[in-house]
Amino acid sequence: MIEIQKRDAAVSFAVRVQTRARRDEIAGEWEGALKVRLSAVAIENRANEALCDFLASILKISKSAVRILSGERSRSKLVEIRGVSVEQILSLLIYET
Repeated sequence: MIEIQKRDAAVSFAVRVQTRARRDEIAGEWEGALKVRLSAVAIENRANEALCDFLASILKISKSAVRILSGERSRSKLVEIRGVSVEQILSLLIYET
């Protein structure tokens, strides 16, 4: 199960990123984190930007609402998203591309 923290009008949770995938997709849960596969490469912040863009698009929110709190140079990241509920984040586990 994904560990989600709720603070004020934002939720934060761990994300495990796999880069250079065939397509951008949610790949389930990995050790308490949301696993996301991205087609972007991990060069010059491209994967971080792709992660924020992807999460914003599937949650139908603005890109500015998604922020990486820690792990910018790691596969394991802590992400904060403003304006969404815990239920919306949990629904990502059943999201299909």
